[in-house]
Formats: sequence, structure tokens, C-alpha cells
Amino acid sequence: MSRIKEFNLPDLGEGLTEGEILAWLVKVGDVIELNQPIVEVETAKAAVEIPAKWAGQVQAIFHPEGATVEVGTPIIAIDTDPGAGPIEEASGPTPSAASLAAVEVAPEEGMVEPGLIGGVAPGGRTAVLVGYGPRNAPAKRRPRKGGVPAQAVAAPAAPVQATPAPAPVAPVSPAPAVNGTGRGLVLAKPPVRKLAKDLGVDLAALTGSGPLGSITREDVQQAASAPAAAEPLTAAVPATAAASFGADREQRIPVKGVRKLTAENMSRSAFTAPHVTEFLTVDVTRAMKALDRLRERREWRDVRVSPLLLVAKAVLLAVKRHPMVNSTWAGDEIVVKEYVNLGIAAATERGLIVPNIKDAGRLSLRELADAMTDLVLTAKTGKTSPADMSGGTLTVTNVGVFGVDTGTPILPPGESAILAFGAVREMPWVHKGKVKPRLVTTLGLSFDHRIIDGELGSKFLRDIGDFLADPEAALLAWT
Repeated sequence: MSRIKEFNLPDLGEGLTEGEILAWLVKVGDVIELNQPIVEVETAKAAVEIPAKWAGQVQAIFHPEGATVEVGTPIIAIDTDPGAGPIEEASGPTPSAASLAAVEVAPEEGMVEPGLIGGVAPGGRTAVLVGYGPRNAPAKRRPRKGGVPAQAVAAPAAPVQATPAPAPVAPVSPAPAVNGTGRGLVLAKPPVRKLAKDLGVDLAALTGSGPLGSITREDVQQAASAPAAAEPLTAAVPATAAASFGADREQRIPVKGVRKLTAENMSRSAFTAPHVTEFLTVDVTRAMKALDRLRERREWRDVRVSPLLLVAKAVLLAVKRHPMVNSTWAGDEIVVKEYVNLGIAAATERGLIVPNIKDAGRLSLRELADAMTDLVLTAKTGKTSPADMSGGTLTVTNVGVFGVDTGTPILPPGESAILAFGAVREMPWVHKGKVKPRLVTTLGLSFDHRIIDGELGSKFLRDIGDFLADPEAALLAWT
């Protein structure tokens, strides 16, 4: 069995034919571990860190950063037994016949192994893409400006040679990490380090609860959720860099990635589903007081609790009363779904994404809160998987976090209703025959008029408003 193996850019299983190499996470001569992230690749809708299929030493990198590579093209060569002695190498950039004969190409589709996209990684995780959901249009990417020199892109098939590789070093697991304060080594397995990187957790700041003081997944997840309790639930858009205008005082921004996919989806939805939008203004003072009481309970003190949690619960309960709202127009038939995959729209660096909580209607309020927290933390790091993007049946968009009262949202493709939740403001309101300051919000419900007529849409929106006006009474009456 040959010791040098080439790894091809994997088929991501979503109709994509190519990807752009954003960054190499390793270099020639590095000793890597199984499932260690080695390269970050971007497609028209996603960015993914591809893990190593084998442990060993990097022998060659075939494409520079910024290059666009077709699926199935070799991108890296790994020596799986670096301690077995030197390997005869060709003098030029083109591999010799002997070295080519020693190369073993990664298996074709149907032979997914641990660490590959779709394969099971340690801890039961699955290596998947991150970013937006399924796409129908073909993916085409132009080379990133300033990414690589022109001559490097002109011949991407030639390996990127580096200085002679250092002497082989035996892989160490867990690998040590040193923090800036000089605290010393931190023990953590590669999957745990990957999780910490995704969630933005500094391993050096944690105290491990595992064997020999090693950091566990639970340690990382607990650290990630604790400081985030006071943050808004919907992922916020980062500050945009100052615009760069040319001599004509115009700026041209390429439409690509998530923005391009969102534009295609929204255009298709807007011109295929006849939209109707209704509005309802609700006094949510009692709901806000109920949230305050919930936060004070011992079992909820470490849980992220926001008004959006009650909105999501209201939508799920209203669907049980009006199941036709949770359906899809399929041409000759309407598909009504018993399960609710509740989408939560979030703004990220890559654009608008709508991950969904699978079978949210079966979750308790606490389980729903935890699921929403995980969804937002993942979205903020840009690591939402395609599986979490697909299959949504009903969506909530929280425009209130931006100070907006409400809106007329466009339906995600395949869904029949979407609810816009506006800002909660203190306003003069008639309460018990007197004008008093009350906490008020406005809901905007857009729906597909082929499925949902005015009566059904109005009743559905009314029930959501009734729940938010007095959630405790509604829970007693509806459940």
C-alpha cells in the first residue's frame, strides 16, 4: 500500500462543480492528524474547512490560495508514513513516473470515510459544509482579487513547492496550545479544538474537566453559552468597511456567494407565490413580565431568554390550531406537514441565512430556548450546515433587533408563511379604559394566498397575538 496519498476536492453533494480555495491551514512539511482541518474552501453558497482524511506529513499542495478548483481535482498530497524514510522526489514541479505510481487517489463517491464531507467524525459529528442552503443554479466563482499572483493562477495544476520539509515529527495528540499569558500547555483533542475555534472560545482560558485536566466538548460549550446570555438572539451584521469609490465616484460590488443565492431565491419566491401581508399591533406587557419571572427561576438562570422565544412558541402553538399554514404548494396538490421545521432568519457576514430548528413543535419551552441559542451561536461563527438550512416549513424574522417596527417579508421558497416580529416599544395604550404606557409590538405576517386565504391568515395571526398578549393564560387554555 502506497504511503503517499492524494486528496481530491470532494463532491459536496449539492450540485456544485467547483470551489475557491480561501486559505490553506497547513503548509508543506507540516505533520497533521486525522480529521485536522487542512484547507478552507468557498463555494457560491458556503465556506467549509475540509478535514484531513489521513494522518501524516504534507508533501505537496497543488493549488494556491485564491485558485478555483473543480470537484475531483487533487489538492494536496500526504505522506501517511513519514517515519519510514525519505521519498524519492522529482527535480521539477512535475511529479516523476515513480512518484505518480506511488500515489493513491482518494476513493470515489460511495466510499466516504471519517473526516470527509458527509463522513462521521469523532464524537458522532458529521463533516459538512457551512453557509447557505441548497442551490439549484450552477456555481461559478471568479478568482479572488489580490488573492494570488497571476503566474500562480495560470498554472494551478503544478504543486506549490516550499522549502525542504523538516525532519518527520511523530504526531502528538492532544497537541499543546500556548496562550498569550504564558499559562502553558492546554490538553484538548482536535475535534474539541475545532469546536472551540468555531465558537470563538479561548482554550487557554478554560479549566478542563476531562482526564488529566483535558478540555472536553462540554467545557467549550459551557464557556460559549455563558457570556452570550446578554447578547441579542438574532446574529447582527458586522460593521461594514468604508466604501471604496473609483474616479467615476461609483463602487461596483460583485454579486456572488450567499447574496447571489438569496437574490435568486427571493426573486423566484416573489414572482411565483402570490404574497399577502397582514399586520397586528399587540400589547406585550404581560409577556415581558412573564419573561422576567422566567429568568428568575433557578433552572432558567443560565439560559438565553428573549422575546423571540415567546414569539416562536406562539407560532408553534398557533400552527397546531391551524395546520394548513404549515404547508407547501406542490402544483397539483397542497402538502400539509405535521412537523414544523421552524426557520429563524439571521444576518451574518456572508449575508442573510435562514437555519431552522427541526421538528420544533415537539420541543418543550426549555428545549426550544436551547435550540435557538445553538442556532444563533452557530450562525454567528458562519458554521451553519446545509442540513440546518434545508427543509424549513415556517419562518420567523426578528426585524425588531434593528429598531424596525415591522415589515412585509418575502416567503422562503417552498414555505407558505413568514412572520416579522417588530421592535418592542413603550407606547401610550388604552388599558382597562385608561391611557397608560405599555410595551407594544407590531407583527407582520406574509402568506401564500394560493394556500392561505384571508380568513385563515387572520385567525393564525390573531392567535399569535393572543398568546403574546397573555402567554400564561394561553398556555393554560391551549395545552
